Amino acid sequence: MHYNQKVGRFGEKLAREYLVKRGYEILNANIKTNYQEIDIVAAKDKELVFVEVKTRTSCRFGEADESVFFNKTKNLRRAVGLYLRQADKKTKYDDIRLDLIAINIDRTNKNAKIKHYKSIA
Repeated sequence: MHYNQKVGRFGEKLAREYLVKRGYEILNANIKTNYQEIDIVAAKDKELVFVEVKTRTSCRFGEADESVFFNKTKNLRRAVGLYLRQADKKTKYDDIRLDLIAINIDRTNKNAKIKHYKSIA
């Protein structure tokens, strides 16, 4: 596994822990579709939540939340639609949303700053 993949997996682990501490139930992770990988599928309060996780260990190319652009969200929406058609999960939930969890890791101080953006698309 390459360094970036390890960082990404670590960020996804932090994001799952963050969500669980806030009352979310993790339903699935790393769902591959034709368009995009869905990092986390979670549920809370009758909402089905799809979460894109972005992790950075350096600000050299910008912060984690600066890396999600229009095309990325468009592909994520398409992936969510495909997942919903295949899994037939719509009827169980009152609302569906797409969130972003941006994680900036400070390797020097060994901590992570987590930002949770709800309903990004």
